[in-house]
Order: sequence, then structure tokens, then C-alpha cells
Amino acid sequence: MNQNCIRNLALVGFLLFATGNGAFSQGFLGKLKEKVEKKVVDKVVGDDKKTDNTSNQSTATEQNSTTSSKSGSTVKNTKGGGLVNTPPDVSQNIKDANDAFTAKNYNDAKYSIRQALLGVEMEIGQKVLKSLPESVSGLDKIAEDDKVVGNSLGLVGLTIQRNYQKGDKQLKVSIGNDAAMLSAVTLYLDNAAYTGQNNDKNVKRTKFKGYRAILKYDESSGYTLSVPFGQSSVMIFEGVNFSDENDLMNAANNFDIEKIKSDLGEK
Repeated sequence: MNQNCIRNLALVGFLLFATGNGAFSQGFLGKLKEKVEKKVVDKVVGDDKKTDNTSNQSTATEQNSTTSSKSGSTVKNTKGGGLVNTPPDVSQNIKDANDAFTAKNYNDAKYSIRQALLGVEMEIGQKVLKSLPESVSGLDKIAEDDKVVGNSLGLVGLTIQRNYQKGDKQLKVSIGNDAAMLSAVTLYLDNAAYTGQNNDKNVKRTKFKGYRAILKYDESSGYTLSVPFGQSSVMIFEGVNFSDENDLMNAANNFDIEKIKSDLGEK
């Protein structure tokens, strides 16, 4: 993505939120008020004929619905290729935001800005996803499980996932700027009551490539290694049917956390 696109996006976002949209909001509320008042008047004054017609139409609709239901004519869909999940076009949405802002269509401008931000997130997420190894410790990636999810809020909530599997052994890797994921990890790291002398032999502090981390074990779900990094990111490895914690750590060592950190723009 070129620098001009990024600068234009920042400019549009700044202008949009700096100038506000009070006039637009007042106009919108005024129109809404008129519509509500008109509906109230129509309901009070009413048109007997219109009411009778509506009643007759409703009765006919109910009868048709009953007939269709009795006939059992429900058709089950057996064709169709689903939807194609295409990331938003960043450049086009920046242009749309500029055009909408110039025309004082502020809602459309904000929508296009959010779509442009979502497009940026998806590009970053796909870049991180492509940098991950194709196989890990004899486990091959499951391509159809690759996932990048964003919410257009400036990388807050961006999540990247990849699964590796062979037989009954599986490694799931999740990377993201997710507040819920991060807070759960920092709770263990920063509160001595949850680690150390808490008599829980299935949770412990550890280090992963110089970063503080939490390693947990559960008999039903296996091992989980959680590694917070940068200012707001976390990387989580979930290993099923790994022989021991060293087996999981060796698999995790195949991932370049410094490159991932750089791709996400973390410091």
C-alpha cells in the first residue's frame, strides 16, 4: 500500500471527526421527527377504507400461508456456491470517503473510512499469515482453516489463526490484538496468586524467545502456551496430543515472533 493512500485515509479520518457532524445529525433528527409525527396523525385520523382493505389483505395472506403450509411445498436448497469473502478495496474506499465527505454525506464517509481501515487490517493479517511456516514438527497446515478477522478499529481486535494437524496431533496458533485474550494472560503473569506458590501444577510461568509466557496443561485439551508481546498483542499455541511440554515448546520455536511483531507494527 503506498504512502499517499495512508496519508489520505488519515486526513479523511481527522477531518471527519474533527469537524463533527452536528448539522447533519440535526437534519436527520428533524426528518425522523416529521416521519414519526406523520405516522401518528395517520393513525389517529385514519382512513376507514384503508383499514378495511388492510384487514382484508391480512386475512387473504393468512389464508394463503395456511394453504401453503398444508401443501408441504417447502423446497430445500441444493445448489449455490456460498459467498466470496473479498477484503475491502482500500484505495477505492478512501476515494469514496473523500467524495462522501465533500458532498457532506458524513455517514457514508465514516462507513468508507471504516471499510478502508478494515482493508488495511486484512492486508496486514494476510501478510502475517503468509509468513507462518507451512508445516511444524511433522504437522501440515490445514489451509481451509486459515483465518484473518478484523473489526476496522485500528488493529484492535485483529486476529490471525492457523491450524496444523497430522492424525490426532494438532497445533492451533492464534495471533492478535485482542483485549480479552491479552487480559487473561496478563492476569496470570502479573498476579502471584495465580502462579508460583498457588499449588496448581498445571499452570506455570516460563519464557519464550525472551518474552514472559504462561504454559498451561489440561487433560482434555492439552497444552496452551500464551505469549504477550509488543504493546497489545498476544500469541497463543494450543497443542493437542503433544508428548510433553518440551514437545510443544520445540514446535513453537518454529515461529518468528520478532517478524510477526514487526509485521503488526508493534514496538
